[in-house]
Amino acid sequence: MTDTAATFVFADIAGFTALTEAHGDEAAIELVGAFCGAVDSRLREVTGERVKTIGDAVMLRIPEPAEAIRLALWITHDAMRDHGSPAVRVGLHHGQAIEQDGDYFGASVNLAARVSSAAAGGEVLVTGQTAALAPDLEGVMYESRGRTSLRNVSEPVELFAVLRHGASQESLLVDPVCRMAVDPERASGQLRYDDTAYFFCSLTCAATFAQNPERFTGS
Repeated sequence: MTDTAATFVFADIAGFTALTEAHGDEAAIELVGAFCGAVDSRLREVTGERVKTIGDAVMLRIPEPAEAIRLALWITHDAMRDHGSPAVRVGLHHGQAIEQDGDYFGASVNLAARVSSAAAGGEVLVTGQTAALAPDLEGVMYESRGRTSLRNVSEPVELFAVLRHGASQESLLVDPVCRMAVDPERASGQLRYDDTAYFFCSLTCAATFAQNPERFTGS
């Protein structure tokens, strides 16, 4: 066992359960494979490693916080652009961890995972401690999310959203059925319910929504 410091990154496909229900197991498995492949390809250009895959999530270890933050932005905004653009969420924390048999353990790893769980689809969240280690990244800005209570973490943690300069800070439009990101101009379907327009990645999702819109809108 060795004690090491690094930035630990957790990234996963938001709404994966809904996506699986809407499009089936095979399509979901193919999407996870594409996601992991895209991340691995990018990792060849940076110093770091994919520690493991956990369902639809990947755990990465990147020694330098600045490099980890830039990678997280790429994963969120660019990694799945050619695969239907599912919404990906990422959480990061830099700290000490214990390495054993190629895996990493400790409070820093657990905190990174909890930060990822707090992120919305299309969002990168980082602890204040980690943001302070990379305060002046070109083209990057931090937006405070305040002190946040995270599951199984004793004290609230200061979180920041990581944004590209000039990028829209609005939430992604998502298909309400499968939670895939949708470009309104290229959507396969559009339905209006309670004076709100909803966009869909496929006619199948549009038909599912039409059968029971209350299930997907909380009405």
